Amino acid sequence: MKTFKLLPIFLVLLLTSCSTVSVYSDYDKNVDFAPYKTYAFFKPGIDKVEISDLDKRRILHAIDTELQAKGFTKSETPDLLVNIFTKSREQVNVNQFNAGWGYGWGWGWNPYMMYGGQPMVSTSTEGTLFIDLIDAKKKEMIWQGEAVATLTKNVDKKDERVQEIVSKVLAQYPPVKK
Repeated sequence: MKTFKLLPIFLVLLLTSCSTVSVYSDYDKNVDFAPYKTYAFFKPGIDKVEISDLDKRRILHAIDTELQAKGFTKSETPDLLVNIFTKSREQVNVNQFNAGWGYGWGWGWNPYMMYGGQPMVSTSTEGTLFIDLIDAKKKEMIWQGEAVATLTKNVDKKDERVQEIVSKVLAQYPPVKK
């Protein structure tokens, strides 16, 4: 019976701890994406990105992995230039609901629940990664992917998280024209 009382609390914790990635993309509808087969990183743009060199390498490695899986090859004379841009913001989460002891049911939710203390406040960092694909000859952006996700500070999980984010962004390339 106590398991059922803790189930709503467990579900709330589970749902709030899931890490989601929101992905968007935009592209030039007049471009034929089929001829693009090679790429290189746009060094002047990437050098301006204000993140740690470690995170920058993680992102570039993930982009390499995804583009090569799509059949692209890195080249000194590329068809596409790849640029990235990032931004971040702190998220403040306030939880007004704290379970407390009720009348006769023990720990957990019940209709007679009393207020159980102070609001819980937590912070997290939400990051946005933009991946721009630029026609190397025309010097025009032809595609942009964007991912918004909660970032991890756990060093052991950073590579995996970055790979997940980049993979979801580049899954939208090439665009499917309707």
